[in-house]
Amino acid sequence: MTPALIRGRTLSFNRAPQSIDDSAAYAYESDGALLIENGLIKAAGTYTAVKAAAPEGVEEIDHRPHLIVPGLIDTHLHFPQMQVLASYAANLLEWLNTYTFPEECRFVETAHAERIAGHFFDEMARHGTTTATAYCSVHKASADAFFAESLRRGTCMVAGKVMMDRNAPQGLLDTPETSYDETRAVIANWHGKGRNHVAITPRFAITSTPEQMEVARSLLSEFPHLHVQTHLSENRDEIAYTCELFPEAQDYTDVYARYDLLGRKSLFGHCIHLSEREADAMSESGSVAVFCPTSNLFLGSGLFPLRVLTRREKPVRVSVATDIGGGTSYSMLKTLDEAYKILQLQGERLNPFETFYMMTRGNAEALSLTDRIGTLEPGTDADLTVLNMAATPPMALRAEVVNSLADELFLLQTMGDDRAVAETYVGGRPAKSPLDAIQAD
Repeated sequence: MTPALIRGRTLSFNRAPQSIDDSAAYAYESDGALLIENGLIKAAGTYTAVKAAAPEGVEEIDHRPHLIVPGLIDTHLHFPQMQVLASYAANLLEWLNTYTFPEECRFVETAHAERIAGHFFDEMARHGTTTATAYCSVHKASADAFFAESLRRGTCMVAGKVMMDRNAPQGLLDTPETSYDETRAVIANWHGKGRNHVAITPRFAITSTPEQMEVARSLLSEFPHLHVQTHLSENRDEIAYTCELFPEAQDYTDVYARYDLLGRKSLFGHCIHLSEREADAMSESGSVAVFCPTSNLFLGSGLFPLRVLTRREKPVRVSVATDIGGGTSYSMLKTLDEAYKILQLQGERLNPFETFYMMTRGNAEALSLTDRIGTLEPGTDADLTVLNMAATPPMALRAEVVNSLADELFLLQTMGDDRAVAETYVGGRPAKSPLDAIQAD
């Protein structure tokens, strides 16, 4: 791959910002550049310094005046639910049974899974998302299609074949034995191939028998370096039903704890209604609570208590995600716009530096992948998102009076969507537009 020098204003985080004035939390260059070689960031800093260190005659791509940030990261969404978005339902369980489960049955067909995989990766690139943590369907064919497309496009993805052996249509059920065998096969075929990461994925406790939960424990024991993903405490009816199914457990979180599924690489979608004991268990294990703003609002599940979880004596690790298709937008910008509103309803604020930290380094930390993604550090993978705060006429009008980086970030967060993404780079290669279109930008 020919070395390239990508020029623009650059922003990357060193740690979580403590306030809107915490400039030590990030590195910003008003005329910055990144030297990209073999899919990696080789150098980052001012344009003058990076240009001086670049090979003679290096190709330059100029994105000024746009802002270059690390590729956006989404820590929870459902690849088979692209055609479930905007489905009218009263709540989580009705939505699952009426729309989601019937749609996921279609992923037994390889051709359908492959077609949707193409659309999925197109949307990720269009919205500036370079890494996602995805649920496939129960069918091995869906995981194979997802990982094959990821390998073809060179993306860093975390995903897993869903495990479900009860309380779903027959076409969506496996068994403890087949879930073990097929998950092991997905791991053998795809984990570590390209930039793929396989996650152990019991959908949630309602759809897995104790025998299948034991299988999840066995898989994690065999492959302790893998991620785990599932759902927890999204909806009060879901919580009550789970506790009926596992009467020996103290609470919903204890179901997963009994099968040794809590841990630093375990991501639990939603976590809206955790008790103090459950939050302690999450904190002590280092597990991640995944905040899914648009989904929580759309399904009426509740307001995620972000500040309560992160400010408690035993803080809980948190990430943020779209949760397509309960979520209503592929855009991490729109997702954080809704997160801001959820905090406003709780008398709290989410400042724009926190927002961009969460979408980049924060989510990379949640995935334990900051050595590869989420920053603009030399040696990391060259996944980048280029943002244009004047992408639409209303944004351009507002941009005329923007006079600080904080204002720009808040404008992007509040009014931005896929149109604000001028380009997405995956491993240093443009993924949204042809290279000739970028050079003319």
